[in-house]
Amino acid sequence: MLSNAEAVEKSTQTEDTTITNYDRAEQLFIELLATEDLDNTLDVEAAKVNECGRIVSTAIRTAYENGCGDRQAHRFLQRILYRINRLQLFWYDDLRHYTNERSLYLCSCRNQIETAWQDWELRQIDVASLQKWNIKQALTERTFADLEPPLSEDSYYIREEMTEAGYRHLLAIASFDGLVEGSRLSRILGGAANEVQCTLVRVLLEEYGNGRLSRKHSTFFAQMLAEFGMNTKPEGYFDLVPWEVLACANHNFLLTERKRYFLRYNGGLTYFEVAGPGAYRNYLAAAQRLGLSEKAMGYWELHIREDERHGRWMLDDVALPLAEQYPDDAWELVLGYDQEKLMGDRATKAVVQSIRKAESIALPRR
Repeated sequence: MLSNAEAVEKSTQTEDTTITNYDRAEQLFIELLATEDLDNTLDVEAAKVNECGRIVSTAIRTAYENGCGDRQAHRFLQRILYRINRLQLFWYDDLRHYTNERSLYLCSCRNQIETAWQDWELRQIDVASLQKWNIKQALTERTFADLEPPLSEDSYYIREEMTEAGYRHLLAIASFDGLVEGSRLSRILGGAANEVQCTLVRVLLEEYGNGRLSRKHSTFFAQMLAEFGMNTKPEGYFDLVPWEVLACANHNFLLTERKRYFLRYNGGLTYFEVAGPGAYRNYLAAAQRLGLSEKAMGYWELHIREDERHGRWMLDDVALPLAEQYPDDAWELVLGYDQEKLMGDRATKAVVQSIRKAESIALPRR
């Protein structure tokens, strides 16, 4: 039998090898993304395609067929999925980066990961029971409870214990979403005009500063980063983002690109807008305790004011009207709400763990 030291060393070596394999596979995938006319050159790139396919299949088994799954497998799959999904947005970069945006190969990769991942996500919720509830009552009760949730251990840590280095680490991770504020919402706005559509447009317009860049929410986030001399480029801290946060982004990409999931997305957006101010108050309290400048916390103050209004709009003018319009499918609104909350709580826990780990190491300024 191996001694404890030998067992630990062997486990570490195995983990390092696995991480190396995932990193290599991701790099190969990045090269495939940049390949001109990828679908018609798959034979030429067969070695890369086969290697990526093998590692993806292994990661899927490791992540979704083994209890809670392996963190590195989750991270690898969500990073691959995000690299495909981000092609749905325009980043004002080299136009050649979008040469494969409609690639059937990339679509196949996305579907392979999404199918296994979404099956795993749905197993976390008792979907059958949702279909038996009074949907309007369920939505109303949930939003009431989530407006001012009790202070959790993680929330207390952020408010009362997090250091300035931890706050910078929080900003780095949060910039992944904060610098492209509201972009995925834009994907569901087309179609027939009605009160629901108009309310969603109002939410988007406020997120985008009513067309003024100086008032756009992402501008306020960039100002917070700039106050610390941090990188203000979107995705500038991509490597710091936990897989749980990436999963939230990828989940929203899926729901906004599939119109069949329109109710699920709006249920999730209702939770996001209702619960947002509670989280932002924690971040604001931390910044005030640390004695930071107004620019270093301005995004939180703006969101607390506007998201309180957005939460009311989403419940009264979007979720409840949709429940009335689609009585047989209205339970999907609650599914979307509950999934967004479950995944959001999981992401918050992962972010706090990452902050705690970084507390003793000041975040490098870029």
